[in-house]
Amino acid sequence: MASPSLPFRLARSWPSINNSSMCNRCLQARRTASTQAVAANTSDPDMEEISSLNQLGSPDSQTTRFDPVKTAKSRKRQLPPSRYQFRSPKYDRGPLHPHQPLPPSDPASREFVPGPFSTPRVEQAYHNIIAPDYMTLVYQHKPPGYKSLEKGPRLRPWVGDSPYFANRQLRGPRGGDVLRLLRKPITFRNIPMVERVTVHAYVKEALKHGSAPLHVAGMVLQSITNHRVTVHRARTNEATWNLIKGKPCSMTVDLKGEEMYHFLGKLVNLVLPRIKDWNGVRATTGDGSGNLAMGFNSEVVASFPEIETSFDNYPNIRQIPGLYITIHTTASCDKDARLLLQQLGIPFYGKIVD
Repeated sequence: MASPSLPFRLARSWPSINNSSMCNRCLQARRTASTQAVAANTSDPDMEEISSLNQLGSPDSQTTRFDPVKTAKSRKRQLPPSRYQFRSPKYDRGPLHPHQPLPPSDPASREFVPGPFSTPRVEQAYHNIIAPDYMTLVYQHKPPGYKSLEKGPRLRPWVGDSPYFANRQLRGPRGGDVLRLLRKPITFRNIPMVERVTVHAYVKEALKHGSAPLHVAGMVLQSITNHRVTVHRARTNEATWNLIKGKPCSMTVDLKGEEMYHFLGKLVNLVLPRIKDWNGVRATTGDGSGNLAMGFNSEVVASFPEIETSFDNYPNIRQIPGLYITIHTTASCDKDARLLLQQLGIPFYGKIVD
C-alpha cells in the first residue's frame, strides 16, 4: 500500500527536479529569436484581428455616416444657451461654491479689460530709467560676514505689580503714539513706486453762494483728471468754517494706473514749470509713511491745458478752486518717497526732515 504522504514528498522535491536557475517570471520575460518567431505566429484571442484604423476608409463605417451639420439641421428646436454658451457667474459666492468666477485675465470674465496696448511715457521712464537709478542711489554695500546691529524692541512691556498689566498688549514707543512703518532694505522686489494720486478740492464758496461754485469745481476736476468726482458732505456743524451738517463742501478724485501717470506727466512737464517765483514743494511735507502732499491756488489750476484752452467757459477765475494733490507711494518713509518724486521731476526745498 502506498504511503499517503507520497504526493506531498513529490511536491517538495519538485524544485530540485526542475533544476532551474531562473524564476518563471524572468523566464517568460526573456526573449530570443525562437520565442519571437513563435509569438509572431500565435495570435492572442483577446486582440482584434482587424484594426479599427483600417476601416476608416470604408464607406459603411460609422465615422462616415456621422454628419454633425445634418444632425443640427434635423433638430426641431434650438438647444438652450447653457449647452453651448458659458457665462461667468455674476456674484462670487465663496471659495466652496461649485461655480467660481473666472480670473480677470480670462477674456470670458466679466472683469476682463483688453490691453494695455500702450504705456504712458512716465511709466516707461519709471521702469526703464528711474527704477534702476533708484537701486544705485540707495545701494548699501555689505561685505561677506557682515552682521547688522540688532535694534531694540519697538514696543515696551508694562512693568509693575498692578493686576491691570497682566495679559495686556505692549505699549508704544516713547515720544509718540504712532508707529511708523519699518524700512526694509531696498531690493529689486520692493523699489518704491507711485501707487495712486488723490486730487481734493475744498469749495468754501458753496457754503455761502449755493451749488453754483460746486458745479464749476466739479467741471474743473473732471476736465483735469478725466474721472467722475466724489462729492463729500459736512459731517458736523462748525461755525468757524461755516460748515452745516449734510451740506456738500468738497470733492475728491482718486487716480490709478494709466490716468495717474498721464496726470503726473502733465503736472511735471506743463504746470509746475509755469509757476512764477516757485521754489518747489516743502521738504517737510509727508505723513511719515511715504505719502506726500502739495497745494496749488486758482491761478496754478488755471494753467492746466484743459482749463487754459477753454478758459472763457468759466465765469470768473475766482470760481476755479484750489487743489490739494496727495501722492501715495509704496515707500515706507518720506525719505524714499521724496527721492522717488525728485526723479520724477518734482523739486523740493527747505529743511529736510526724515
